[in-house]
Amino acid sequence: MTKLTLGPLAYNWPADKRRDFYARIADEAPVDTVHLGEVVCAKRLPFIDPLLPDLIERLERGGKEVVLSTLALVMSAEDRQINRTLCDEDHGPWLIEANDLSAVHQMAAQDFAVGPLVNTYDEGTAEYLASLGATRICLPPELSLGTIATIAGAGLCEIELQIFGRLPLAISARCPHARAYKLRKDGCQFICGEDPDGLDVETLDHQPFLVVNGLQTQSHAYAEYSGELDALKSAGVERYRLSPQDCDMVKVADIYRAALDGSIDAAETQARLGLLAPNATFSNGFLYGRAGVEHAEAS
Repeated sequence: MTKLTLGPLAYNWPADKRRDFYARIADEAPVDTVHLGEVVCAKRLPFIDPLLPDLIERLERGGKEVVLSTLALVMSAEDRQINRTLCDEDHGPWLIEANDLSAVHQMAAQDFAVGPLVNTYDEGTAEYLASLGATRICLPPELSLGTIATIAGAGLCEIELQIFGRLPLAISARCPHARAYKLRKDGCQFICGEDPDGLDVETLDHQPFLVVNGLQTQSHAYAEYSGELDALKSAGVERYRLSPQDCDMVKVADIYRAALDGSIDAAETQARLGLLAPNATFSNGFLYGRAGVEHAEAS
């Protein structure tokens, strides 16, 4: 049976909203695995870390596997220590997802997962990561169906792919989100919390183009791969990741579980998702070797 994963929350949601969100996921969402942890900005950690024990307990009580995700950009000795502590052998029974190569090398031959911000662009890289202990790799979003099939076909470890939500494209040492509000990174006032689904970036022609989320740049369009699920299964993808957005993610998970099980087709999947996220546009261009923002009909 294919497995459904909820990726780490990329946005700076307040504690009460975060707690309520994961309580619903624990009790209602048909997902097998839930990622916790801060990937984007270390400055958010003091608000998140106190919540983790209760969130882990609630999710595991709801039958979910919990994976802890590391920072994606390590820029200081403090950041290195944060990842080192998380990756230490005494971190507990949870699988760690490495989102930076420094975290990979801190795992000390433990089993670990690899996140989509690590550039696993070919089977040689996948083989190298597997030799270090990777048992699961969530591939980067830019890959085509052919490349995904080549990597998955090597049979080195479980292959996962994000199939819903804004795609992680880049992460920066600077904070474009703070700059947009005329603030400095060091005095950002955690302004990213004002935009629970990220801050739109427009072209000079005022067309939505990207989204900034703290240090991170994301796609403006949501990835939506329901039309490619059969092709992805045939390619060898075993895990399907949903990235949390500011919409009803329990219902999103219900829809994709039904789509993966063959209970609804791509047209119905997209129609239902459109009702949940009426302002979203959907894209799948990367899978066809085209511009990521495009939406192509499945062949």
